[in-house]
Amino acid sequence: MFETLQFGHIDREHFVVNGAMTQASILPHAIRNRAFNYADGFFETIRVSHGRLQNLELHYSRISDSFEGHKMNVPPNFNAISFEAILTELIQKKNIEQGGRVRVTFFRDGGGRYTPTSNDVWWVAEAESIDANEIRLNEEGLVVDIYPEMKKTRTPLANFKNLAAQIYVHSGIWAQEQGLSEALISNERNHIIESTKSNLFLVSNRVLYTPGLDGGPVGGIMRAAVIQLALTHGYKVYECDLTPQELLRADEMFLTNAIRGIQWVSAYRTKRYFSSTAKELVDLLNQALVR
Repeated sequence: MFETLQFGHIDREHFVVNGAMTQASILPHAIRNRAFNYADGFFETIRVSHGRLQNLELHYSRISDSFEGHKMNVPPNFNAISFEAILTELIQKKNIEQGGRVRVTFFRDGGGRYTPTSNDVWWVAEAESIDANEIRLNEEGLVVDIYPEMKKTRTPLANFKNLAAQIYVHSGIWAQEQGLSEALISNERNHIIESTKSNLFLVSNRVLYTPGLDGGPVGGIMRAAVIQLALTHGYKVYECDLTPQELLRADEMFLTNAIRGIQWVSAYRTKRYFSSTAKELVDLLNQALVR
């Protein structure tokens, strides 16, 4: 006799499926879709502040690039205006008036095994509140080290937020086992390109350095926003290869992602870092939030 599986309560009664507001009973059957069977898709995680979607133009641009990179057909009636409208309706249904997050998952429809029978797309969006409304810099700095067990391979899909995420899962487990805040990930050339959950910036003499997209990091939305904002306010920013030696020479290290914004790193091995540039950039990001 089979036992009934018990899941924790999830207060996510409203979803968007293929652009239509719906409830959990309409969600795609996991066993029979390519996201479950082959991780054949990608996702976006969008920050909500003051009840408004943030950096949506950058997110939509990356979604468009991801469709092309994954050789997926753009869904019917999918455009920037309709996408914003239905996600805004979703966060209103969820009563998110301050801080929140929206995750949108896109996966290839149809059957087949490794070779699909269709390049059409399903997409599902869900939303939840988070405690932080504006971006908050962490009071206690992160402690990081380089994950040694896998390297990220530079491929045409490396810059996207792909459903296949084994290196991030295993680097996160490794960091937890080592008592670290987060792990740094390197590519097959041993250049440091990102962390488990974030993009990476170094600061030396108030100049920002971040791994270039040709090295294989995710093309992060907050990464792009920070680069644009820094250049606008007179910082110099260089996209370049970073080695462990550069990490030891830097004055500051901070990590960026769409939800947490900027998180400063206090320690890498024996190296200790400051956080003044990270603080300045957080203030500028909060001033630029859509309200």
